[in-house]
Amino acid sequence: MTKTAAAPALDPVDLRILSLLQEDARMPNAEIGRRVGLVTSAIFQRLRKLERLGVIRGHETRVDPLAVGLGLTAFLFVKTDDRVGSHATARRLAALPEVQELHHVAGEDCYLVKIRVADPGALGAFLRDKVGAIGAVRSTRTTIVLETVKETGRLPLRGTRPRPS
Repeated sequence: MTKTAAAPALDPVDLRILSLLQEDARMPNAEIGRRVGLVTSAIFQRLRKLERLGVIRGHETRVDPLAVGLGLTAFLFVKTDDRVGSHATARRLAALPEVQELHHVAGEDCYLVKIRVADPGALGAFLRDKVGAIGAVRSTRTTIVLETVKETGRLPLRGTRPRPS
């Protein structure tokens, strides 16, 4: 399900550019160039390279879940009857729009799933009608989030050493 290829070689300028974009994804190329000491055209080329290599996976807007009526966050631990190496259930879970994250995990459970729904009733319906409809799911355990203290997609790049070329 995930890539296991070696990470591309990134130099300190690439890491600085990535760090700046994590702070403000809408930062103009000219401002990035000013901060890292490169001309706008060089920034454009580096960004295209980072996208082509898959280092930059995409651009998205983070929406406040409460503003759109998705006030309940929950984590599901899912056990399945899938054979080792099969990700059939994972593909079905990943296709559900409520699923924000899906991780294949080691340990007693097979998957850790982060979901957002409107309320406890919607959570029950999700578990019953969607997860329960997946035949290979053997059991689930649900943990409801009471309060989110920190949530980010930012990676800690500042202390990262670039990989040698």
